[in-house]
Amino acid sequence: MDEKYVVSLRNVSIYHADSVFGRGSEEKLMRQGEMVLSEINLHVAPGEFVYLIGRVGSGKSSLLKTLYAEVPLLTGEGRIAGFDLRRLKRKQIPYLRRRIGIVFQDYQLLTDRNVFMNLYYVLKATGWKSEAQIRERIDKVLGVVQLGSKSYKMPFELSGGEQQRLVIARALLNDPQVLLADEPTGNLDPLTADGIMQLFQQIAAQGCAVVMSTHNTSLIENYPARAILFAQGKIREIDLKAELS
Repeated sequence: MDEKYVVSLRNVSIYHADSVFGRGSEEKLMRQGEMVLSEINLHVAPGEFVYLIGRVGSGKSSLLKTLYAEVPLLTGEGRIAGFDLRRLKRKQIPYLRRRIGIVFQDYQLLTDRNVFMNLYYVLKATGWKSEAQIRERIDKVLGVVQLGSKSYKMPFELSGGEQQRLVIARALLNDPQVLLADEPTGNLDPLTADGIMQLFQQIAAQGCAVVMSTHNTSLIENYPARAILFAQGKIREIDLKAELS
């Protein structure tokens, strides 16, 4: 598959996570599992910003879960950040996730640790050894998300927008090639969401691809980018200006 893309899917079908019976059980899955998406062809280049749009239940989250290997890819061809999703072994998944960043709507922060320790834990868990390099990296990503003065704060002391910025900082720790964001502004007020979108644009401008699911049409209008529509089990690229006019 073409290595100029950081995400490349060809003729992919995706099934509900609870329908997956194992990577070696494709025939069983196709008989019993519920297909969510089929005939998926998607290519994302470094630095691209791509929206995934569509109704709730249309398959956006299922596609993202496939990209970060929560749901195995069993049909078609898929690569992300240099990893072959069809041949990916379970022990390789942590290494894949060091090359991608994941931003969840519900944050998934460690509530018993402050901002600094939330990030410290991730770096130690992903193999960083040098205390000096760890502190330098944490300082850098907190600066990127404008939380440099909040490193001692506990998550509950942060606003919703600040918590989401911390999640983005966590996603950036290992200098990912791709940032996958699942409804990252869904719980935020419009002004805070606007700040998060500006941050995503800055990240993409630095060469990290951003793939973001959303149903917030006002954000899309204010921050136009490439858009993929999910509908009736398929995806297609659309002209946002034409669709929103």
